[in-house]
Amino acid sequence: MKPPRIIENSPFARIARIVLKSRSVAMVLGNSIHLSGTTREQFLQDPYWVAHEMCHIRQFQEYGIATFLWRYLVESARVGYFNNKFEAEARLAGRLDAHLYAGNKPLPDPEQMHKGARG
Repeated sequence: MKPPRIIENSPFARIARIVLKSRSVAMVLGNSIHLSGTTREQFLQDPYWVAHEMCHIRQFQEYGIATFLWRYLVESARVGYFNNKFEAEARLAGRLDAHLYAGNKPLPDPEQMHKGARG
């Protein structure tokens, strides 16, 4: 798998940040992680957050860009952002896979991880 591209100050992530009323947002489109309200360095220092977004990259790869976006939007309209099954899967991956992105360092306290938008 090709490493994802990280885009700081993304207008797409800025819109998501406003909609979600969140201080900072990372969002995935295809194989790119779009950031707003955070820097690349801050994002990469949170292995839980990185693992969450990498799950979304796998979801895009599994379904394809158009199909995943459609399913994600329908699911969000049906049950809301927080209860969206794709978000639930990514939250779980954030907890279970964080060690893969910790760079041989101990995992930070889970209470310090990015909380994202709350349902």
